[in-house]
Amino acid sequence: MSRLARALAASGAVACAASVGLGAYASHGLADADARRAGLAALFLFGHGLALFMLATPSAGRLRLAALAALALGVVLFSGSLLGAVFLATPTALAPAGGVLMMLAWLTLAADALRPRG
Repeated sequence: MSRLARALAASGAVACAASVGLGAYASHGLADADARRAGLAALFLFGHGLALFMLATPSAGRLRLAALAALALGVVLFSGSLLGAVFLATPTALAPAGGVLMMLAWLTLAADALRPRG
């Protein structure tokens, strides 16, 4: 497994672990808009973290690894922007860029899945 694939898989597992704690904190330690933002961030961290962990396989080619790197960056921008608003009172200005990056990454993964293998 390449270094990049290992790093992406590990970052996915860490994102899933962080989502569990964040989800619990959103449910028990936050209220109203902050709880909703943190809960949404946890949801995206878990789902995309699991995808990173499962799709960063030893046989992953360059296109898949590029898509997974974009997915990782997208979830950092999206969830990070929401969490910045909750914990640092910063604007959520990076969330849309993260969302677009995640959508493009998923479409790239679809294209990679449709490519004929030789």
